[in-house]
Amino acid sequence: MAELDQIDGKIIVELMRDATLPVAQIADRVGLSQTPCWKRIQRLEATGIVTGRVAMVDPARLGFGLTVFVEVEAVDHSAEWRDAFMKATEAIPEIMEVYRMAGEMDYLLRISVGDTADFDGLYKRLTDAVAIKNFTSHFVMERMKFGTAYPVDTQRR
Repeated sequence: MAELDQIDGKIIVELMRDATLPVAQIADRVGLSQTPCWKRIQRLEATGIVTGRVAMVDPARLGFGLTVFVEVEAVDHSAEWRDAFMKATEAIPEIMEVYRMAGEMDYLLRISVGDTADFDGLYKRLTDAVAIKNFTSHFVMERMKFGTAYPVDTQRR
């Protein structure tokens, strides 16, 4: 883990809460003046701790009302298959996240589409692009908790 002090942690918490805050407001919340706060934010970005700043949106309002988690079992575990799988998943923007897993499944995908017909088209594009041994879909009925902020401890740093 990177060397972060309590102030860095507080800055990160504020950025995770709302990355659109002006530096002056972040500085005030963490107990710094504006210039040292801005330098710390730049350092956090330069060292790769802060990897980007994005807007969170309502997927349903953008036409992506169906979330599907997919378990993928690979045909084999060769570098060639992994490369083909990654290229295929990167080419399909509705595949929001890809995780290589330990255990019974090899990969876990989070997919956002408009409806089941869109999901069926995605399934066909992915399985046409790369051989898959097993493809198990889990359709989300309700998103009950969602967040992107990690629980950074700002008390004990």
